Amino acid sequence: MKRSAWRYIWSAQDIRRKLLITLLILAIYRFCAHIPVPGADRSVILSIMEGGGAGSTLVGLLDLLSGGTVSQFSVMAMGVYPYITAQIILQLLVPIVPAFQKRMEEDPREGQKWMEKWTYFLAVPMAALQAIGQINIFTSIARQPVVPNFGFTNGNIIPSLTVVLTMTAGTMFAIWLGELISEFGVRNQGLSLIIFAGIVSRIPAAIISIMSDVQNRWFLLTFELIITVGVIFAIVFVQQGRRNVPVMYPGRRVGNRMSMPVKGTLPLMVNMAGMIPLIFAQSLLTFPAILASFFMASQVSWIGNAAATVQRLFGGQSTFYYIVYFLLVVGFTFFYTNVLFAQQNYGENLKKVGAQIPGVSRGAPTQKYLTRVLSRITLPGALFLGIIAILPWLLGLFIPAMSSSSKTNLFVTSAGLLIVVGVVRDLFFNIEAELKLHGYDDTLLVR
Repeated sequence: MKRSAWRYIWSAQDIRRKLLITLLILAIYRFCAHIPVPGADRSVILSIMEGGGAGSTLVGLLDLLSGGTVSQFSVMAMGVYPYITAQIILQLLVPIVPAFQKRMEEDPREGQKWMEKWTYFLAVPMAALQAIGQINIFTSIARQPVVPNFGFTNGNIIPSLTVVLTMTAGTMFAIWLGELISEFGVRNQGLSLIIFAGIVSRIPAAIISIMSDVQNRWFLLTFELIITVGVIFAIVFVQQGRRNVPVMYPGRRVGNRMSMPVKGTLPLMVNMAGMIPLIFAQSLLTFPAILASFFMASQVSWIGNAAATVQRLFGGQSTFYYIVYFLLVVGFTFFYTNVLFAQQNYGENLKKVGAQIPGVSRGAPTQKYLTRVLSRITLPGALFLGIIAILPWLLGLFIPAMSSSSKTNLFVTSAGLLIVVGVVRDLFFNIEAELKLHGYDDTLLVR
């Protein structure tokens, strides 16, 4: 009789301790997420989210990435997003700046440490700039100040600087909590779990919103549950998708004998980019509408009309918006996948260990061949991400009862499901690896 090793998850003392530490740190984060920014008017944020348009779309995106703290406008209103932004910027700079690329190729381990260090350094100014930009953009969208008397003018410098420092400190504290989870709790998943906890915490509010529709609540609840389960299954299926490229590794010398070459595989992921393309695309797509909001009240008629047209096209309600959104997600998926794959440089790495793909020369030809294979298998992954991105809009087209933004969130939004499923999947494999490390195999033979 075979039994799963998961039944030992709570009896294994070290694993139990890590899980308890993780839960404790997440509880601390959720508590701090409700501490408001000094002097902030939360009703202004709520009015933006309920008003629809580009402002609501942008706030919804930031609220997702911050784990629900933007809607509270707490000291952690930016979540760990500045750190993620800094990480993406450095990843994109590596293949562009020769000095960065040389550092990563000479010693990948030291290069990774260098990148982590500078990600922290870059996250601090990114957090300060985002705090200022966030307050100014929200004030512009709402036509009323989110933080009264905010501005670096005479008399307001000290209060404004206090707000910026508080929000920056909140972001760095959230990043520190994530690092504590990675070090003392669940390994290498701290920041992911921070975002995950915020997304999951909004499920009760989403269910309450659905149940408030007395006429259609049971239909909406049942339908969204079915759609959510279907989307989760599709995400898992695509995320697990691999193309195993055959690789021949050289044999080893044992005494005076040389062993036969070893046949192996190099797995290439169908979706290597994760949800980063959705963040890129939505950030870029909402920028014109946010910029237009500064000119809506212009006294020059043609400027005001142009700003209104831009708002209508990029406000998150038009068909044009979702078509462009789909195309941008597909395009960014290919772009970001190519950037990540170029950094890994499998052609040179396989050449260094003497491995070779049958029928392909070592070095640059191998890298070129793998890039071509990756481009082909990335296409279905890119199309899948594009459909996930516009899924709420598609549901609104076919189900009129779900046409309002409050009824198309699939409990945690389709983009949020990518994070949730990815984190749960990684958490599952992480705990399974811990069980094996402590001597608990997947199955035990019981007499």
